[in-house]
Amino acid sequence: MKIDDIKKVSVIGAGLMGRQIALNNAIYGYNTWLNDSVSDMLPAVQKWADDYLAGRVAKAKLTQEEADAAAARFHIEANLETAVRGSQLVIEAIIEKEDEKRTLFKKINNIVSPDAIIATNSSFMPSSKFIDCVNNPSRLANLHYFNPALAMKLIEVVTGAHTSEETAETLMEFARRTGKRPARVRKEIDGFIVNRVSTAVTLTALDLVSRGIASPEDIDIALENGLNYPMGPFRLMDLTGIDLSYLVLSERVANGEVIPGFELVEQKYKEGKFGRKTGCGWYSYDK
Repeated sequence: MKIDDIKKVSVIGAGLMGRQIALNNAIYGYNTWLNDSVSDMLPAVQKWADDYLAGRVAKAKLTQEEADAAAARFHIEANLETAVRGSQLVIEAIIEKEDEKRTLFKKINNIVSPDAIIATNSSFMPSSKFIDCVNNPSRLANLHYFNPALAMKLIEVVTGAHTSEETAETLMEFARRTGKRPARVRKEIDGFIVNRVSTAVTLTALDLVSRGIASPEDIDIALENGLNYPMGPFRLMDLTGIDLSYLVLSERVANGEVIPGFELVEQKYKEGKFGRKTGCGWYSYDK
């Protein structure tokens, strides 16, 4: 699949990331269909999109004509087959659970053409986990966006040995044409680039807290003001979701790794304190 062949894009998963990915694509000229298995949430997503576009017009970031055109290209569809059929690029952005992703990839494989690109937005599951779910693994790759996806410029295009060079080049160009700055990750590796480096910082920060050396707030203050981090590791966990951090770290613990401070993340997870989206994490937020 080449870049100029892409006319319809589908995003599966209308949560925080999926809806932003879909709307970003629509703003940059792609007819994009957004689907979620929880159809009850879709009206709220439509209102969110309408409000976002109106806000961009109010701030003179988009003209009214540009906003109207983006809205016309942004389609919300409760039926998976309708949302995906005829797409040249499908971006999976559902919950970070392998079994659910596997089920979805098998469904998508049976709907789209054999050369349609199927990309996962997963931040830690490489696309090679799903090669047995599709009949043409050369079109599989990670297309990893960063939160907030409408604002963050970086996309990591992660390719495995199964991924064709044409797929990689098409995804890199797609990222550029949708206003992003792509970075190519040529071998599948835990954490890819950004999260691998960020996780090292986060694990060090958790260790410091678990040993009583500093509080989460003081660590964030130190890194934000001493190393010019835009956001310290605990504030960042609250933004991306402590539930996601827990899922990633718990897999490493299950594989025998000892992570000092993991119990602090686990406690937040069990209490349902996931960060900004729940109103409480390492910090408290007004809902």
